Amino acid sequence: MASLDRVKVLVLGDSGVGKSSLVHLLCQNQVLGNPSWTVGCSVDVRVHDYKEGTPEEKTYYIELWDVGGSVGSASSVKSTRAVFYNSVNGIILVHDLTNKKSSQNLYRWSLEALNRDLVPTGVLVTNGDYDREQFADNQIPLLVIGTKLDQIHEAKRHEVLTRTAFLAEDFNAEEINLIPGFSDRKRFGGGTLKSLHYD
Repeated sequence: MASLDRVKVLVLGDSGVGKSSLVHLLCQNQVLGNPSWTVGCSVDVRVHDYKEGTPEEKTYYIELWDVGGSVGSASSVKSTRAVFYNSVNGIILVHDLTNKKSSQNLYRWSLEALNRDLVPTGVLVTNGDYDREQFADNQIPLLVIGTKLDQIHEAKRHEVLTRTAFLAEDFNAEEINLIPGFSDRKRFGGGTLKSLHYD
């Protein structure tokens, strides 16, 4: 058997935003019935055939590192998490669309993971006031995923999605918002999809 190339992807965001459920869905192709809190880090894997059925086909061993979502700014919490941030090939930033603070904290998470967290305390962004140049030279691909869209009344969804739309732009990232009914993980990928359904 040929060796597989390893890809390490961090899954970051506040506690309770749905990181563990997302990782379980991606790796096990099923909904996680009763998720528990992640302490430290949980790693799940999946084998992915890139460009399956083409001459460029290549198989990757993808490790999804679900990092516990404590947002404490104490140096001990950050230094403990720092061991997970080495040799990263990608970052998935997860936020709860019903929780504005979890969206704002994505800036803190990304800066911490990319070793650019020069201001360890305080809120880094409010109402989109953010220096995009901090990510101008970033070579690590970022994906922003919003969860719990189904918990927002349909009349308010446009307002919430408009409020969070600047996130992906600030990070120079793709954006996906998940809503119930999604079950085909092959639909995850690059492109212009903005909302995906899960079961």
